[in-house]
Amino acid sequence: MGRVRRWPFDAVIGIGGKSPLSGDEGIARKINWIGINPSKREASSPVWFGAKRSGWSRTFRGPLVKFECFVFLDDKGPDLKEFAPNLFRYMFEVQHVRLVMSRSLPRREMQEVQEILRWAKTRRPRKPPRVFEKTISTKRKC
Repeated sequence: MGRVRRWPFDAVIGIGGKSPLSGDEGIARKINWIGINPSKREASSPVWFGAKRSGWSRTFRGPLVKFECFVFLDDKGPDLKEFAPNLFRYMFEVQHVRLVMSRSLPRREMQEVQEILRWAKTRRPRKPPRVFEKTISTKRKC
C-alpha cells in the first residue's frame, strides 16, 4: 500500500474485509479505524514514529502517515452494513472494491462517509491507552 499512502487524502476509514486473515474474523465488515488530517514523512527522514529505531526505514514502502485525529476501534467498531448501508452496498455488493476515493462516490455514499468522520471526531475513549497493553478496546487522539 506504499503507493496509496502517497495519494492526496484528508481522511481514511479502515474497514475489515469480507474474508479476513485467520484470527481477524472479528473485524470483518466493521469500521476498524479512522484517521483524519494526515501528515506524511518519508521513512528515511529523521526519526519519526521511531522509524529508524524499528528498522521501518529499510522495509517500509511509501511515506509514514500520522493523523491529527486517530480513532482505533479494532473489533469494537460498528458494523458497516448497519452504520452506513449505502456505503456497504457500494463497497461489498455493487463494486466489490478494496479501496475507493470519495470523489468517485455517489452522493448518498459520500454523505455516509461524512457522517462516519463526524462520528469519529466525537468519539470518547473508554479508557486511556496504555503503551504495553495487548488489546485496547478504543484509542482516540483528536
